[in-house]
Amino acid sequence: MGKPRTADPWRDTEVIDARAPRFNQLVVGAVALAGVLFGWPLAWALMGAQLLVGLTLGRRLCLTCVAYFTLIQPRFGEGPLEDSRPPRLANAMGFALLTAAALAWWLGSATVGTVLAAIVAALALLAAASGFCTGCEIYKLSARLRGISPGRHSHIEPADLGAVNGHRRTFVEFTHPLCSECQEWEGRLAAESDPLVTFDVRDRPDLARKYGIAVVPTVFAVAADGTVLERLAP
Repeated sequence: MGKPRTADPWRDTEVIDARAPRFNQLVVGAVALAGVLFGWPLAWALMGAQLLVGLTLGRRLCLTCVAYFTLIQPRFGEGPLEDSRPPRLANAMGFALLTAAALAWWLGSATVGTVLAAIVAALALLAAASGFCTGCEIYKLSARLRGISPGRHSHIEPADLGAVNGHRRTFVEFTHPLCSECQEWEGRLAAESDPLVTFDVRDRPDLARKYGIAVVPTVFAVAADGTVLERLAP
């Protein structure tokens, strides 16, 4: 048995065991590849529909989620917990491409359908094997691009920093109590000489909205006047 479960997979949906998306990508990639090899557009349509069900109706109706959290996780233990939003975008991209592939095939463009499904198969199997998730990275990149936009993301109000207001430099982390990477950042920054202020996005959704926090952990180095000196994560 591995690490015991700390996050309820059906209730704590803001985070997800990092191994669950990789298992899902393995299944998606295998189904997409089977459709490519054997000319089964129905496989793409059914896999796309299952991704849509998981995105709209939740994990309890997502077959790969149920398989992972009831059969695999109890046996091998919980993996690192991460923000669930990046893999959700990856699933949405998979749904869109697989649905487009099936429609293209049925509308007479078998080559287009095969190419689209092959792209899904390649990216999904790459994610399953290496952990590099293209959709997740696109989400994080978009979050970072939003984070360097003018205004709300380039300045933290000194009043929001409380007692540490006035230090030359302060680290500010937007975190979630179940996020493994958040805990790693907290440990790393706690060893620095500059103070660390953490905001739990569940307790302070007002600040998360105010500063446009799209993913946790989000970490800033902030000057005494509130100017964001550096965005450390994501």
